[in-house]
Amino acid sequence: MELDLDLLSHLLIKRTLEIEEIVEGSGYLPRTVIGVGTFLLDNDGNLDLLTSKQQVTFERFLKPLLEGGSQ
Repeated sequence: MELDLDLLSHLLIKRTLEIEEIVEGSGYLPRTVIGVGTFLLDNDGNLDLLTSKQQVTFERFLKPLLEGGSQ
């Protein structure tokens, strides 16, 4: 999967409420999800650099929001 870095940036800056909503009740913290997203932005969206825990966080929270699109 190639990440749209502009969409990811928009998600992290303008759509944090959506991140908070998708994380609610999961035991994860919104800042953890935002941290994984920020790490991806800092590393040109290279998913191979994620640890296994970060990969789970990406797959569970960020990927569905990115695939949903809506800017």
